[in-house]
Amino acid sequence: MRARFETVPTVNAEPMSHDSGGDSPAAGPVTAATERLIATAATLDDAGLAAPSLCPGWTRAHVLTHVARNADALSNLLGWARTGRENPMYPSVEARNADIEDGATRPAAEIVDDLHVSADRFVRAVMEMPDDGWERQVRRGPAATGEPLPGRRVLWLRLRELEVHHADLRTGYGPADWPDAFVRRALDETVRAFGRREDVPAVTLEIDGAGVEHLGAEAPVTVGGSPSDVLSWLIGRSSGAGLRVQPAGALPALPSWL
Repeated sequence: MRARFETVPTVNAEPMSHDSGGDSPAAGPVTAATERLIATAATLDDAGLAAPSLCPGWTRAHVLTHVARNADALSNLLGWARTGRENPMYPSVEARNADIEDGATRPAAEIVDDLHVSADRFVRAVMEMPDDGWERQVRRGPAATGEPLPGRRVLWLRLRELEVHHADLRTGYGPADWPDAFVRRALDETVRAFGRREDVPAVTLEIDGAGVEHLGAEAPVTVGGSPSDVLSWLIGRSSGAGLRVQPAGALPALPSWL
């Protein structure tokens, strides 16, 4: 069954949306992103899934298996938020990696079916969430060792996973295809996160139609371009070809995104 939300979850009786000031996207973008990704996956045969992705060392089969396991992992967090009982994303890093490696060896039809089934499980977890569960704190990461976050943020984490990894498949869907609302939020989130890190070089970002952002003080380099081009460069999904650099020269070397 194709994953689809029948209603929009609420927080404090208000629909969650990108523009409502809440911390989660509406359910609609997650549904649409899921359907786009599954439609792409369904066009790939075994040979197509064996081709390399943009993720170093991973084939397309690895990426799609990871996306399915991420749906299960985030369903665990939603269950935790719903019940208050700790339910980590993964038992360990080793278990997470083993599941991906094992799953990537499956035939294409089985991988696509797994995407459907895991997406349906995520839908059920969302639909079962009571309003107060969206505010309950859970923890990301293997064995719940990551930072705390409210249950409402899980929908955003899922949307980000779907959009970025769809582009990682190298099948024609790329940063230019990301929805504008997703790009705005992901870019804002990435700029703020990079601004708190000491390993990010000082750079001024001139984002077309969105103003200027500063990473660090007294940046010697200015990088400009469309929001999706700047975002894809910041998160390591492009080389930055086509971005403007002043003074002319090479783009600054960036650390890993997450």
